[in-house]
Amino acid sequence: MRFQQKKALVLTDFDGTISRVDVGNSVLERFSQRGWEAVDREVGKGSLGSQEAYKKIAPMVRVGAGRLRAHVLKHAAIDPFFVRFCRLAGKRGVDVKIVSDGLDFYIRAILDKHRLGDMEFYSNRIVFGREEAVAFEFPQANALCGRCGTCKNKILHDHRLMYEKIIYVGDGLSDICPSQCADLIFAKGELLRKCERGSAVPYRPFRDFREVSEYLKKNV
Repeated sequence: MRFQQKKALVLTDFDGTISRVDVGNSVLERFSQRGWEAVDREVGKGSLGSQEAYKKIAPMVRVGAGRLRAHVLKHAAIDPFFVRFCRLAGKRGVDVKIVSDGLDFYIRAILDKHRLGDMEFYSNRIVFGREEAVAFEFPQANALCGRCGTCKNKILHDHRLMYEKIIYVGDGLSDICPSQCADLIFAKGELLRKCERGSAVPYRPFRDFREVSEYLKKNV
């Protein structure tokens, strides 16, 4: 029996893409001791992978689940067109999945708030311990590379044969590698700057998910 591919998949980053702010940085600014910024700068320069950065930052963080959830729900705001985009994608037979190098706890809380709790997402995991200590786990890491906590490229390739087209939506450093294996990129921020310097994959600058919706209406 011949395998039937699905029409299209949209893989989208979370922090700075769906969420209008970087929730991970907001959490660290509120609940970490000083020193995490230096680690973050090393990630930005490319001298440190996010998986190792999480391990270095973990001892600096003190927060329980209740306080973290309250902070996230108070300060996080998503793209105002994202929920509408998800409804349109469903009507068009297009799957939407989140790939994030952030944390499961706040992604789930924000999705639940906007009644998107059934959406599939891939991310790192936060584990709450005693006296508000935390640890991080990496269920989506790639043992062959080991740099990112969540290997978005591996996730994309795991879905490659299932879909006729994969559209990637993102804004940051962790989106550069996987986006180059997609069929089309919607880019802003650091990802857009990289695409403008040269991209083997067609790309479109975007500001919000209204523009991604317009593409689906005309092309999928």
